[in-house]
Amino acid sequence: MTEPVSAVPAPAPSMSARLIDGKAFAAAMTQRIAAEVHAFHDRYRVTPGLAVVLVGNDPASEVYVRNKALQTHRAGMRSFMHMLPATTSQAELLALVRRLNDDPEIHGILVQLPLPAGLDPVAVTNAIRPEKDVDGLGEVNAGRLALGQPGIVPCTPLGCLMLLKSELGDLRGLHAVVIGASNLVGKPMAQLLLAEGCTVSVGHIDTRDPAALARQGDILVVATGVGALVRGDWIKPGATVIDVGITRVTLPSGKTRLIGDVAFDEAVARAGRITPVPGGVGPMTIACLLNNTLAAARRIVGAAAEPGGTP
Repeated sequence: MTEPVSAVPAPAPSMSARLIDGKAFAAAMTQRIAAEVHAFHDRYRVTPGLAVVLVGNDPASEVYVRNKALQTHRAGMRSFMHMLPATTSQAELLALVRRLNDDPEIHGILVQLPLPAGLDPVAVTNAIRPEKDVDGLGEVNAGRLALGQPGIVPCTPLGCLMLLKSELGDLRGLHAVVIGASNLVGKPMAQLLLAEGCTVSVGHIDTRDPAALARQGDILVVATGVGALVRGDWIKPGATVIDVGITRVTLPSGKTRLIGDVAFDEAVARAGRITPVPGGVGPMTIACLLNNTLAAARRIVGAAAEPGGTP
């Protein structure tokens, strides 16, 4: 599964999949969050604050972080950007995380991954207090998700689940296949689908026949980072396909374009519903980050406001 399957002819377009508009869903969600942020401020005189930490100068991460800051401001929240050089040491990064943990103006902390070589992402993520871990990647929130307990859920899988429920309603009894088993998407996605009553199968780099597995899915979530890995004949006719991947490719003309992990032109003729790339899962990730930050602020500030409560 590390390389896309060789090209296969696109199936005859006997079916035209409905496009799942993640961009529109995220815009409506952000508008609702902005109204709730206003009401939260009116009640507590506090504005939710999100701190984003970027180490190094990866161009894709820089664009993504700036977009997060822009959307944070649009939702009426405060954005605290920390741009650190690639030479930042582990001790310096952990010291910053500790300061953000103790800062009452910060309700959510996100350290942008991947980190430069030499920095331990697990140690950094676990250093974030669970109540401020708005990416939901620390061991406490990951453990809560695995045990079915309340906690902060990783943004991308949460956004995928929201799109699935908006399209399909009750997911109980459906066979959901997740291709990709990362801590960031695949594993938490599987846990969320299990909690919804799905029968869940997970394919990964050692799966012997991922195409055969994928064809079983009423729901197919693909998050591998391999562009156009999943071909049209991998998809069960009428399935709902959530494409998490995003890869920039160069066309013969020299221009570039973004593609997902699913060969879209083939898949759209076979699936019942599908997310486009771009405009599908990506906007939902940022909307869910805002949602998680507001929820974290409610817990932190609400607890402090209770008699005998602590921040």
